[in-house]
Amino acid sequence: MNEVKTIVLRIWKWIFIGIAIGAAFHGYVPQQWVTDHLSSTGNWWTVPLAVLIGVPLYSDTVGVIPILEAMLGKGVPLGTSLAFMMSIAALSLPELLILRKVIQWPALALFVGVLTTAFILVGWSFNFIQTIYL
Repeated sequence: MNEVKTIVLRIWKWIFIGIAIGAAFHGYVPQQWVTDHLSSTGNWWTVPLAVLIGVPLYSDTVGVIPILEAMLGKGVPLGTSLAFMMSIAALSLPELLILRKVIQWPALALFVGVLTTAFILVGWSFNFIQTIYL
């Protein structure tokens, strides 16, 4: 219990900062803006943008499914939607702030870099496959 209390007292403010950033994104960035800027498979930058938008959000994979359904319904390509979902699940700002307490900066930067690159490559691959088969 003492160890849990020590950890919670060290990280509680960072968790609230991450949640506040995610809440601001949810409350102030219009859904129409997201779909307008992410719905083209011809633009290379849509997948990296989706990953960057997903990082400040905090949710689990199940919680983001309704958002993905809305995105797919409005014409956002599958790869862009998958990259967005993966960035929310694995690179959320609150998670990174917590990991920072137990992982050194170089290792955390490597973690973020590898996952970001993988998510972008997966997104581009699925978008490419989608344009061929659909």
